[in-house]
Amino acid sequence: MAYDIRLAKLVNGETVLGKWDEGENAIKDPAVLQTVPTEQGVQMMLLPYGYPFDPEFGGSISLDHVIYQYKKCPDELEKKYLESTSNLTLSTPGDLRNLQMPGKGGKGVSDISQLLKK
Repeated sequence: MAYDIRLAKLVNGETVLGKWDEGENAIKDPAVLQTVPTEQGVQMMLLPYGYPFDPEFGGSISLDHVIYQYKKCPDELEKKYLESTSNLTLSTPGDLRNLQMPGKGGKGVSDISQLLKK
């Protein structure tokens, strides 16, 4: 089942994403998007909206509490959200980051040129 994943800014300033439910005019299983400064720049972290008191994805946020909806949710962010809410690992065609080659020790190779080196 394909979900319509929406990215939105709430009236309280938080950025959330979740599964759009047109019937209820709400975002289901919301996740809050937080930025975390690192030495390399800024990383994004997805957490269940109720975290730390509710560590599971669930609930809904009415669009009455949304001040802005982004036109498109970035594909990688959508993929990470779906992985987090489903406990599955999704891959895309041509994604070699998790390439495993028996007997070659290729687990976790992110650059195919590393496999070709002797």
